[in-house]
Amino acid sequence: MGQKIMLSNVRCAFLTLGEPEQYQGKGAFRWSATALVPYGSDLKKTIDAALKTVAEERWEKKAAVYLEAILPDPKGCAWQDGKRKPDYDGFAGHFALSTYRYQDKGRPLVMDRDKSPIYKPDNTLYEGKGGVIYSGCFVNMQVELWAQDNKNGKALRAALLGVQKSR
Repeated sequence: MGQKIMLSNVRCAFLTLGEPEQYQGKGAFRWSATALVPYGSDLKKTIDAALKTVAEERWEKKAAVYLEAILPDPKGCAWQDGKRKPDYDGFAGHFALSTYRYQDKGRPLVMDRDKSPIYKPDNTLYEGKGGVIYSGCFVNMQVELWAQDNKNGKALRAALLGVQKSR
């Protein structure tokens, strides 16, 4: 069971919202987006608390132990300190939440400021919507944080549910 949260007015990076792509050319096709959340913000505190909650729901008494192991692991945790990516503009002073949605789960909702859709069901753009959402712009994102515990290991993940241009 995950926890849905709204990330309001966050800068985005590494957007794949048109045609879904494979991660590094491997695996299932997916859409993705990374949200940049400033250090010390209320939103950072909300995400930290939500990750703790999903870990406690999944692992109960062992949640603290798993959190300690998973949080610093870039392969095991969708929530990483921007200091880990010094070569990327905008990551300094922020945490980065990497989200994705697999193609078999259906396209995430992608909207303009006026709530009109940007992509058609065939992944093509509606007329006049090209360039509306791009890496570096500010968006509202709805995500679902969840704890993975399967044959691939234990991890903390974030599913992309929707993106709306904010500014």
